[in-house]
Amino acid sequence: MSTRVTYLLTGVLFFVAVAAVCSPADVIHLKNGRKIWADHVRENGNRVEYDVGDDSYAISKSSVESIEAGGLPPAYASASNGQAAKDLPTFVPEDSLAGHEDLLAKVVHEGKVDPDALTALAKEHKPELSATASFLAGKHEFEHGNLPQAKRYFETALTFQPENSTILNYYALALVRTGNAAAALPYAERSARANPNSADAYTVLGFVQFSADRTKDAVRSWKRSLEIRPDPVVEQYLAKAERETTTEADFSQRESSHFTLRYEGKQSSEQLRRELIGTLEAQYDDLVRTLGVAPRASIPVILYTEQAFFDVTHAPSWSGAVNDGKLRIPISGITSMNSDLARVLKHELAHSFVSQATGGRCPTWLNEGIAQAVEPKTVQYGRRLSQLFRAQQAIPYNALEGSFMRFSPVEAVVAYDESLAAVQYISETYGMSDVERILERLGQGSSSEAALRATIHSDYGQLESEVGKFLAGKYGE
Repeated sequence: MSTRVTYLLTGVLFFVAVAAVCSPADVIHLKNGRKIWADHVRENGNRVEYDVGDDSYAISKSSVESIEAGGLPPAYASASNGQAAKDLPTFVPEDSLAGHEDLLAKVVHEGKVDPDALTALAKEHKPELSATASFLAGKHEFEHGNLPQAKRYFETALTFQPENSTILNYYALALVRTGNAAAALPYAERSARANPNSADAYTVLGFVQFSADRTKDAVRSWKRSLEIRPDPVVEQYLAKAERETTTEADFSQRESSHFTLRYEGKQSSEQLRRELIGTLEAQYDDLVRTLGVAPRASIPVILYTEQAFFDVTHAPSWSGAVNDGKLRIPISGITSMNSDLARVLKHELAHSFVSQATGGRCPTWLNEGIAQAVEPKTVQYGRRLSQLFRAQQAIPYNALEGSFMRFSPVEAVVAYDESLAAVQYISETYGMSDVERILERLGQGSSSEAALRATIHSDYGQLESEVGKFLAGKYGE
């Protein structure tokens, strides 16, 4: 996400911001197994109320298992990962697969799938057993981020039980995570047909439809899911989709080779729209050369007035655009393409490329660092940032894996500058090819630190030390 942060930043505010950045989040554990990460949680009578950004929600206390204070939200909670995959729904299998938990110990040993065990189980010629074993292997790889292997195991499971709703749900989600939302649609639809009374099937179907830019269909699916079973997470999905459909009800649409542009005719000129598409197509080609990967599907780009942008996204006031799988761009007062708009477009488009490369698993600091680097942009407050690193008061990079959406304008400056500094250090020291290799490792399921160790031979502690030296050499102490 690009920023329009306030530039009147004093040295005192810069240092004070660091303490606030790492403020912990709260997590609500629901009885159905879900988790809700929130900025603030409070109990009010028979309800639990919580805040996420500028939004407030309430759920029945009877649906809450426990409330945990403190901790950092996981990386997939980031709203700037450029991919709706951050919101992947979780669920408990409702069909025959739920009765085979004992198989897990046979299929997975010491955190790894045992291919020999799968082969041995297949020799028993029991379709349900083979389907369950392959599904458990796929689910393990899915949860550990190895999406290509997860897809293969799910495909094998479907050969034994092609209409099993649970397998279909997971396979559809794996396709979405790898940038294949359109290909996921028939599998999610089959799941809903196979299990028409499953709230999970309709939750997944709505998620796939929303990811495939079929928002009206997603609204219908999520409403059906909520009819079957109330769920506060699905309610949030639905609220966002309804805001979008209401705001964009009268929008027009045009398509190019890689983009689908939606806009309200009176808010932008034909010249601006033509320039915008031309700029995006040129940036697309440049990012293919820079990052060595390309999104598989057409990318939706939506032009908003300033008010409509914040009404739909509920983004913090400092945000200048959003990429949640769709590039959402406020253009109030802009009559022709300019350098600022071009940088915003390239920044947001870069998130789509990074999401494709990593299956939506990129830590936010790396995602935002790459997006700023390709704008191109330089560190805003290099000397002060160098002082932070020298005093060991910089934000730890593991605290920047999750969403930046909760940050104040001052906090955002620190987070974005640290992100860009890390990417500049890696690219200038090792080359952009190593940035590509890190993204590739993340896409294969490596953790952030494992990907760093395998490429630039640094864990987070070493990275922070080297970035500090890099900043000292570039900006002085």
